[in-house]
Parts: sequence; C-alpha cells; structure tokens
Amino acid sequence: MGALDGQAVLITGGASGLGAAIVERFLEEGARLAVLDRAPERMQALAAANAERLIAIGGDVRSLPDNQRAVDAAVARFGQLDCAIGNAGIWDYSASLDALRTDQIDAAFDEVFGVNVKGCLNLAKAALAPLVRSTGALIFTVSNAGFGPAGGGPLYTAAKHAVVGLIRQLAYEFAPAVRVNGVAPGPIETDLRGPAALGMADRSIGSLNLAAVAGPNVPLGRVPATADYAGGYVFLASRRDSRPATGGVLSLDSGIAVRGIGRVSGGGGLAAKYAAGPAKT
Repeated sequence: MGALDGQAVLITGGASGLGAAIVERFLEEGARLAVLDRAPERMQALAAANAERLIAIGGDVRSLPDNQRAVDAAVARFGQLDCAIGNAGIWDYSASLDALRTDQIDAAFDEVFGVNVKGCLNLAKAALAPLVRSTGALIFTVSNAGFGPAGGGPLYTAAKHAVVGLIRQLAYEFAPAVRVNGVAPGPIETDLRGPAALGMADRSIGSLNLAAVAGPNVPLGRVPATADYAGGYVFLASRRDSRPATGGVLSLDSGIAVRGIGRVSGGGGLAAKYAAGPAKT
C-alpha cells in the first residue's frame, strides 16, 4: 500500500528530469496523475503503460487557460484533485547582471519569471477550488537559490526567492483548507533548460558535469540523482505524514546552507573591467 493510494495529483513539468522522477515515484506510491508539460509526447510510453492512472496534457504553465485545462482534465478523469505540484522551471545558467546585454533583460526577465513564478501562480489559481474541496496540498519546486546567492544568476535567484514568498502568502490565504509548501533541491543531475531569450533553450544542466563541479563543494560530497529528491514531494503530499505542515520549504540542498567560509564574493573583476570608464554591453 502506497503513501498516496488513490490521490489525484497534477504535476507541471513532469515529462523530464526532476518532474519525471516525481511522476515515477508518485505512481509507485499509488497516485493517479495528470501531467502538464510543453512536451507531452515524452509521456506517451508512460501514459500507455499506466492508462488508468496517468494522463498527459500539452500546455505552457505561463498560460492560465492551459493550467485550467489541465486541472479540468484531472478532475474529469479522477473525480477530484488532492495535490498540485508546480515543478516546471528554467535556469539562467548563473548569467550575471553584468554579463546580460541590455537588449536581453526585458525578454529574459519575462521568460524566467513567467515560467518559474507566474507558472506557480497560475497553477494555484486554477487548482484552488478542487483543492479546497479535497482539503488538499499545493507544492512548489524552489531551489537553494530561493535562500541565498550563487545558485543561479540574478534572474533565477530573484525568481526562486519570489516562489518562497508565494508559498508563504498562499499558505496564509488558503489555510485551513489547503496546505501550501515547497521543496528546495540543491545541485541536481536533471534536464533543466535555460531561457530562449538568452539562447539557452536547448542547453541542459546535464551538460555541466555537476558531479565533478558541484559534488566536491557540498558537505555531503555528491550530486543527488533526481529520484533522490522525489521523496520530499511524497512527504508533503501525504496527509498522514505532513498534516501539520504549511508555509514551509523542505530544504534538500546537500548541505549547502551549512558550508563554511568559501569564496568571499563574485565581483572581484569588476573594478578592473570598468576602471577606464563605462563599457558597452
């Protein structure tokens, strides 16, 4: 008997990477799933193998109608919605503000915040009524970048800080009917992509060899696999295990928050770069 037997769950960004790991774990735990993703064809084999328990919906989390369509599809198929997980996201590959060209900022900001923040807001709006009816749970994927610097550039870091604020505000607004929490992964071997506005739509974080780059720099000494993070979502979705939890973020950062003194700052080269006057960007 699984921890989520019979629960109906909607997951965004579930066709690859961390989202796919959450999907697989939730199926193991007995959940029935609706998955909203821009690439639903990636879910075809899994949906065929789990035809009674999984439906895939194509759409963009930046669109409220797409989120509403996914919620409606889940309720129509399963008769209820017990949990919604806002997991779709993109990363800015730690592009610094200095490195961003002035003609890139508007579009890149809109894209990063649109997917990472507005996507969560849209899901919450679309799922609110059925989650209230089921006294269910809303879970957002955060990041260690939601609490400190150097987990991304200013766009990603600011967006993930915004998601933490959204969790706290919605936990206040939705209580006592709906629990709202987050999971904050640290370094992760996944298929996270970048903003098209920065020419990074086809770039995967998996190309960075994080095991070699990040592994030695976290206290636990390794970069977890996507499946290692899925249990945190199961915990927060489980009414039995996390009934008292709302407004919080489960930190699964491999110890990033407890590192000792390392590099002092990331701006050591700016004085030399701009000493001769303003540079063109």
